[in-house]
Amino acid sequence: MLRFMLQRILVAIAVAVTVSVASFMLLHLSGDLAAAIAGPEATSAQVEAIRVQYGLNQPMLAQFTAWAWKALHFDFGNSFYFRESVVDLLASRMPITLFLGVVALAVALFVAIPLGVLAAVKRDTWIDRLALSVSVLGQAMPSFWFGLTLIMIFSVNLRWLPVSGNTTWKHFVLPAVALGYYAMPAVMRLTRNGMLEVLASDYVRTARAKGLPPRKILIRHALRNAVIPVIALAAVQFGFMLGGSIVIEAVFSLQGLGQLAWESIARNDFPVVQAIVLVLAMIYIALTLAADLLNAFLDPRLRQ
Repeated sequence: MLRFMLQRILVAIAVAVTVSVASFMLLHLSGDLAAAIAGPEATSAQVEAIRVQYGLNQPMLAQFTAWAWKALHFDFGNSFYFRESVVDLLASRMPITLFLGVVALAVALFVAIPLGVLAAVKRDTWIDRLALSVSVLGQAMPSFWFGLTLIMIFSVNLRWLPVSGNTTWKHFVLPAVALGYYAMPAVMRLTRNGMLEVLASDYVRTARAKGLPPRKILIRHALRNAVIPVIALAAVQFGFMLGGSIVIEAVFSLQGLGQLAWESIARNDFPVVQAIVLVLAMIYIALTLAADLLNAFLDPRLRQ
């Protein structure tokens, strides 16, 4: 187990370093940062002054080293547009995005796991085909379109829920459903496939031969083992939700990291964009590492 943990931790560190380099280089490859910061009306002297002020005249390796050292100490500089610390901006917006991601993941798991179990138990019936159809529709439907559809139905026509904002729990219902529906198909299919494999295993047939109640076999023996891969997938999907919340937050005007990223990209606020990309990537790496370790703890076969 210790060897497995060390291997996974080393892989996570390597991925984190690669993401750090990529997030740093991505903005520098997009053009002249000094000219973008100064604006189209700036003179050559003003652009050069900004280049010197922000250290953009230094070699690329020196710039990356300085940026990475500050990032390790949670110092991402100040926002060009908001004129405040990037860390303070992220700290004020992060809770909204995390809360939205947790609720959306809960919605996805609450719907997808029972649906996957039911589809496996009722294999090749209309219930199974309906579940697979819902899965395909969830993958094919753009999240922004689904969000707008929810707004039209439940906010504009029925007036049950608010259209936008984040002041009460009601404001998170529609965004969580729209974002959770994005993760539901993968979880449902994995649960269904895992249940089909487990239900055909020898120990389940033995449990049936012993006369155990079907519900006990389904929950204690089948679902308990089939849900193990879902843990890793749930962690991955949660990371995707945090990164993909930019669209949902823009549709529902939630003032989270996604909305902040959208505003920062539109206003060439490079320190904020860099920080958001790095923070979300590190959260995703940490979640994936935690899921791998938890799966290895639950299933000894993965440690071999």
